[in-house]
Amino acid sequence: MKKIFMKTIFSFFLVCFVATMSWAQSVPVNLRCEYLVGPLGIDVPSPRLSWQVEDARHGARQTAYRLVVGTDSAAVADGKGDVWDTRKVTSDRILVPYTGGQLAPFTRYFWSVTTWDQEGVESRPTVAFFETGMMEVNNWKGAWISDGQHLDGNDIHVKPAPYFRKEFNAPKQVKSARAYIAVAGLYELYINGEKIGNHRLDPMFTRFDRRNLYVTYDVTEQLQRGKNAVGVLLGNGWYNLQSTAVWYFDRAPWRDRPTFCMDLRITYEDGSEETLSTERDWKTDLSPLIFNSIYTAEHYDARLEQPGWDLPGFDDSKWKNAILRAAPSQQIVAQQLHPVRNVEKVTPTACTQVNDHTWIFNLGRNISGVSQLRVTGASGTEIRLKHTEIQRPDGSLYMKNLDAHYRPTDDSDPFATDMFILSGKGEEVFMPKFNYKGFQYVEVSSSQPLTLTKEALTGWFMHSDVPPAGQVETSNPLINRIWWATNNSYLSNLFGYPTDCPHREKNGWTGDGNIAIETGLYNFDGITVYEKWLADHRDEQQPNGVFPNIIPSSGWGYHWANGLDWTSTIAIIPWEIYRFYGDIRLLADSYESIRRYVDHVSDLYPSGLTDWGLGDWISVKSQTPVQFTSTIYYYVDATILARAARLLGKSEDVAKYTALAEKIKTVFNDTYLNRETGIYGQGVQTELSAPLQWGIVPEDMRDQVAANLARRVAADNNHVDVGLLGTKAILNALSENGYADLAYTLAAQDTYPSWGYWIAHDQATTLYEIWPAIGTAEEASLNHIMFGEIGAWFYKALGGIHPDPEQPGFKNTILKPNFVKGLAYASVTFESPYGTIESKWAWKKKHVFYRVTVPANATADLYLPPGYQIVKARLTDGKTVVSLPETGKGVYQLVAGHYELEIKNKGYFH
Repeated sequence: MKKIFMKTIFSFFLVCFVATMSWAQSVPVNLRCEYLVGPLGIDVPSPRLSWQVEDARHGARQTAYRLVVGTDSAAVADGKGDVWDTRKVTSDRILVPYTGGQLAPFTRYFWSVTTWDQEGVESRPTVAFFETGMMEVNNWKGAWISDGQHLDGNDIHVKPAPYFRKEFNAPKQVKSARAYIAVAGLYELYINGEKIGNHRLDPMFTRFDRRNLYVTYDVTEQLQRGKNAVGVLLGNGWYNLQSTAVWYFDRAPWRDRPTFCMDLRITYEDGSEETLSTERDWKTDLSPLIFNSIYTAEHYDARLEQPGWDLPGFDDSKWKNAILRAAPSQQIVAQQLHPVRNVEKVTPTACTQVNDHTWIFNLGRNISGVSQLRVTGASGTEIRLKHTEIQRPDGSLYMKNLDAHYRPTDDSDPFATDMFILSGKGEEVFMPKFNYKGFQYVEVSSSQPLTLTKEALTGWFMHSDVPPAGQVETSNPLINRIWWATNNSYLSNLFGYPTDCPHREKNGWTGDGNIAIETGLYNFDGITVYEKWLADHRDEQQPNGVFPNIIPSSGWGYHWANGLDWTSTIAIIPWEIYRFYGDIRLLADSYESIRRYVDHVSDLYPSGLTDWGLGDWISVKSQTPVQFTSTIYYYVDATILARAARLLGKSEDVAKYTALAEKIKTVFNDTYLNRETGIYGQGVQTELSAPLQWGIVPEDMRDQVAANLARRVAADNNHVDVGLLGTKAILNALSENGYADLAYTLAAQDTYPSWGYWIAHDQATTLYEIWPAIGTAEEASLNHIMFGEIGAWFYKALGGIHPDPEQPGFKNTILKPNFVKGLAYASVTFESPYGTIESKWAWKKKHVFYRVTVPANATADLYLPPGYQIVKARLTDGKTVVSLPETGKGVYQLVAGHYELEIKNKGYFH
């Protein structure tokens, strides 16, 4: 009996152990709602729920899932949802929109994912949460209020920023509290003396008279039983721009004194609820922030500080009551995107004393953001912090490349120059609240002699805090620095919308945005920012379909540079989001806007050729006709529209826009392609590369056109001769048509003109607006993303990582690595919606050792370059030999797993 008992016990524990091991094999991880972790303030009726499968086994895949949504976390973890239960769904999907009953506002929902693996084994559920916000605009209780400094309607000219405060009593123990705040302008929120959150420049810039954003905060920890105080500081932002420049934001139709609306919803431990809302009984006064412009700078007078203004018990008897204002728009929606933050601290590499009053700090790199100064001095001492990108050989700072478009009306607002007036009360700290700049150098000058050290100043690299998604490292340090500089410029131009530069303009130029989209998506998880920006597009679109060239816009940009090559953002960006994420929502939301846009172009240009656009902006020396490039983008838009129609089941539109795309392609090739020579137009680089890049070349002539492009590049001494549109095409057209070595030669050049020239000549840490180096063009920005397609090319050409449009979102990855001459190794990784894709290779004589990772629940098609063959294929344990199914000549199918391949090149000794 004892033996039987022991056997039974052993069997029981064995079963438990095996069961535990089974559960642990496949686990849902990285749960997201609307691409955010545990978001607050969700107000879409059908939020998207996504996850990844963590499973290290070879061939791991998901065969089914179950989603459960409820309001009780323990019940949801136990598979019992009181809101939605999909039951077991046979599917490998990892992105599923909520389709349960109507979600209630102000509610925390827990949701769990359970998956089944390829063997039918069920995982443990993984639980996450999201919390709804207003859901509908009529759920707001607060009024829009402002300070009304002038009753004669001249509030927009009042320079000091306003304070607002409200004291209230919380009579019971607080269980939870949420602050919902919508602002036209910018703000900082304080409760009981503590600044709430670490966001900067909230809310993000929109067309304020058409859509406003609100932000949700969990403020439970900041509230206390008894007396409490709420404080709000409002900034102008783009809502009330008091600086003047050529884009006329100072004349924007929405312009007014900043205003806000807030609801503070409190739930007490006994279950009762209370809402504190903005009303006329809030008190207001002017703050020490005596001037703020998001475009130029900030001025702060510390002598005017009112200590305790955001604490209970403060004497506000001399403050005025707030005034009521109309809502800026009728569309108040949640800001659901990665916010702007002070992301990286940058310490100066050098500090030079010019005289007793002036010091120059060098951060050692070009950034977007602010400088923070710690200083001690006498009351009334005025300190100025001038920010520039260029320091002249004589040590002086150069500003003309930044203030070229600034049109000041007086000398009170010098460009990119903060002013700080000391209170004289010990060490004081200044950092702008409602401004950012692009700079590397800071000149600190004082009205009184000043002693500073290198540690007195700190730079903060600010940008939308999008999670990194990719990594590139090669044996060539110059390539690594170009990749890093490209990312620096991309992030420097991401502030809730993509911009061209972080100093001189800060405009959402559509041309820069559509050129850099792949660079952005390979390197960063940026979907939330792009979805917001495409909503901005839809807000700006005229009834006839036309967009301005900068978005958001004050009204400027509908008359110039807003043609096909620039404002094709409306089609290209939703399509790229679909390819990278496998998510059709943005494409569906933008479909009617794309259709109206394409239809308007068709009405204007019935022949199929169009010269509406700006052209290959800032080329090295060659000139490509605007009609050439704009017609290509017309073709791209029509093609995307036809594809979108097919995905959305719009059969009539499929036929209509497929025919339109074919018509454009035919007339374009009839006009520009010499079918005997295979040369487009004059045969310059953009004319030969753009048709290859965008698929408008007849299939039977691709090889000939590509060969002509290679000869053209050789004739140009293996250097680029392209502008903005050509940079999107040149490297891709070469590497995707048999000339990867030549493309690498272009990418790795360090003499003019090239990306590497900026780095080798100027030690640049960002990309420039023009091909020449510092000192050759006075008005050029040194932090532009417009030539940034090279950042995507590293992934596509060296790593060979491409989304498969037939299985988007990297459900299947097209792997086409190029083992180029001149590189000993390349390591490229990309965090796809399914997990990490790894493509790493290194040369050893005639052999390439190639390491590949395909994430769980995904596959890949590996295309080897001509002349290469696999000698050995193992899993990364170094022992397990695998046979890779060959689906075509040099094409292999890979299931999920980690591979080490030894690849032979018969004809080349590297």
